Amino acid sequence: MTVTTDTFAGWLEQAHIDEQRLTPEQRVLLQAAFRFRQQQGSDYYSTRLLSHFLLHCDTGLKVAQIARLVGVSRPTASRQQSLSAKETIQQAHHRLDGRPYGKLLPRYAGPIAEFLLTHPEASRADLIDFISRTFEVRVSRVALHKFLKKFGLDAATRQAASAAAAPPPVPPSVGPATLAPLPVSVLPPTPFIPQGQPVPSPAPPFSAHARSSRVPSC
Repeated sequence: MTVTTDTFAGWLEQAHIDEQRLTPEQRVLLQAAFRFRQQQGSDYYSTRLLSHFLLHCDTGLKVAQIARLVGVSRPTASRQQSLSAKETIQQAHHRLDGRPYGKLLPRYAGPIAEFLLTHPEASRADLIDFISRTFEVRVSRVALHKFLKKFGLDAATRQAASAAAAPPPVPPSVGPATLAPLPVSVLPPTPFIPQGQPVPSPAPPFSAHARSSRVPSC
């Protein structure tokens, strides 16, 4: 945590910032941040608001310097740097108001599943806010994770179900281009027979014996 200091110079010194190297704009900005720190204190809410402002107002300071000013670690400041203002407020709210004041009932699973289906990019904080608005229940992230896993609504289960429901790829060996054509038999044409004439009987089968009986003897 940040050591309590009564002077602007002491605040900069504990953050390892050389006051002589600050530009006029940086000096004015950090003096305003120092007054905010002195008036609001170093509680969690004030620290999150001040760190989010300093990380996103183009101060020209390094992330490690801002982290030392507000009293957080360097990795924590890096994670906060990628958050929007809405996500920062949501995280602060859920951390201090995340104790379960109600119970997630099984009948909530249907509306929660519909919300996840219609909002595939929703974060865990967005889902907690949806539950709070819809059912007037505040739950912790741990309780929500257990509820989603119990009803198969967690991300891993939904991804596995989507992969199982996808149709299997068609092997190239049975594709339409590789099917062999079926043999086609050609029948002789049927001769035309005028109406009223008798249908001739089929010719007897030809054999070598019948042929020799028609040959005249010498």
